[in-house]
Amino acid sequence: MNATSRVRGFAALMAGAVVVAGMVSAPTAASAAEKVVLSKGHTDAIDVRYEGGALSLEVHDDTVSPSVTRDPADVTFQVLPEAAMAVPADPRFAFLGPVGSQVWLLPLTQDPDLLWPGWNTTTLNSGVFEGNKVRLSLVDVRGPGDVTLFTQDAFGGPIMKFRSDDGLPDAIDVPVHTHAHSNWAFSAQGDYTLTFQADATLTGGTTVSTGRVDYSFVVGELSGGGPEVGLAVNGMADEYQPNDTVTLNAVQTPQTELDHYHWFIRCPGADDWTIIAGEAGASYSFTATRQLNACEYVAKLYGDGHEVVATSDPVTLWVAFPPEEPGASQTITASIAEAQGALVISVNPGDRAVLLPPAQLNAAGDRWESNGELRPVTVTDTRAGRPGWSASGQIPADFAGPDGATFSAGYLGWTPRVLAQADGQGVVPGPVVAPYVVGAGGGLGNSAVLGSAPHGAGRGTAQLGADLRLSLPTETAAGTYTATLTLTAI
Repeated sequence: MNATSRVRGFAALMAGAVVVAGMVSAPTAASAAEKVVLSKGHTDAIDVRYEGGALSLEVHDDTVSPSVTRDPADVTFQVLPEAAMAVPADPRFAFLGPVGSQVWLLPLTQDPDLLWPGWNTTTLNSGVFEGNKVRLSLVDVRGPGDVTLFTQDAFGGPIMKFRSDDGLPDAIDVPVHTHAHSNWAFSAQGDYTLTFQADATLTGGTTVSTGRVDYSFVVGELSGGGPEVGLAVNGMADEYQPNDTVTLNAVQTPQTELDHYHWFIRCPGADDWTIIAGEAGASYSFTATRQLNACEYVAKLYGDGHEVVATSDPVTLWVAFPPEEPGASQTITASIAEAQGALVISVNPGDRAVLLPPAQLNAAGDRWESNGELRPVTVTDTRAGRPGWSASGQIPADFAGPDGATFSAGYLGWTPRVLAQADGQGVVPGPVVAPYVVGAGGGLGNSAVLGSAPHGAGRGTAQLGADLRLSLPTETAAGTYTATLTLTAI
C-alpha cells in the first residue's frame, strides 16, 4: 500500500441508506495465563473493568476462539514490519514526521494483515460512575521513538487522543458502553512500554483508579526471530453425558497465518495415534459415546511444507454411564451446545432501504435538512458466557449522486433507540451523533455506537433503531444520493 492510500485508509469510514448485515461469532471469554504475542486480528488492548469495587485494565483477546481475557503483563503487542508507511505530503499529518519519512501504523479500521487494537468500556454499567464515564490516560512512553494515537473526522483530518512527543500524561474521557479504535503510530522500530491508567469517580463520590499499568509493544521483528508457535486444545469439559456434542478448538500462541491442522485419537489399549479422517480445521466436533470414554485427542499444526510446526498436549474425554431407566420409559433430550453460541447482527432483507424525504431549507435558510428513520436492526447473542456486546455503524464512502456529485457521509447523524429487548437484557442505546459541524466534528463518517449490552445482560434478542438527521450545506447539488451503512457487532 502506498503512502497516500494508507493515509486515506486511516479513516476508511462506513455509512448509509442501504443496510448491510454483519456477524461476529465469539464464544464466551475465559481467563488465560500463558505469555502470548499478538500480531494480527482484533483485540481490546485496553479493556476497562470494574468488579468487586476495583477498577482494572485487562486485555480482551479476540484473535483466538473462544476469546480470552488476559493480564497486560502476559501480552506483547507486535507491530509487524508490514505496518511501515511513508509520511504523506499532507500538512495535516506533519505531526508524524517529515514528508517521506517512515512510521509504523496500526490503522483505525481493520487490516487483516495487522493487529487491530482498541479500547473498551462495554462491560461497565450505567449509573456506577459520575457522568457515566471513566478517564483514560497515557501516562508514560518508554522506547526508541514517539507514539501517537489519533482518530479522524469525516474529512479525514486527525483528532488527537494521545501524543508522546509534546508531553505526557494525556487523558480522554471515555463513556461507559464504548468500544473504540484509533490509529496507533510509532516513529521508530524497537521495544516500547506504554503506561496507561484509568480513573473514575463513583456516584457516591469515591474515586477509584487502576494505577499505572504497563503494556509492551514491539515494532518490527521480534528479537531472536520470534517465539516458537505453541498449540493447545481448548473446549474439553470435565465430563460429558452420552450423546453430548464435544467441540474442541486448536489455539495457536502466537497466532500465525498457518491454518492446516490434523486431529488424532488414541483410545485405551492402543499404542499409536490414529488420524481422524476429514478433519483439517482448527475446530473438531463429534458426539460423545461410552465407547469413546478415556480416549485422548491431540491436534497438530502443519507448515507450508507440510512439516509439523506444533503439537498440542493430549486432552482426555470422560463420558458418564447413562442412567438406568425403567424398561417402558423413553428419554428425550434437547440441547443447544454452548460452543455453537454466537453474536449475530442482521436486518430483514426485505426491509433494509431507508428513503429520506426530500431535503428542505431549515428555518434559518442556511442548511438543507431531512429527517428519517433507520430500519430495524436485530442483535441476537446466544453465547453462554454473557460477555456483553456493542453494535456500531459506520459509513465507508461519501453519498454518491448524479454526474459524479457527492457529499460527505458526516452530514448524516442519528439518535439511537432500543425498540425491543428480551427479559433480563440490559440493552442501552448509543449516544446521539449530530451531523458534521466545522470545528466540532460529528456524523456517521466515524464509527458510532447504535446500542450495547453490558457483561451479564446481553444474551437474547434485541431490536435497535435510530432517528436519522441529514443536514447539508446549501451549495450541495440537487439530485438523489445514496450510501451504505455497515453494521458490526463485537
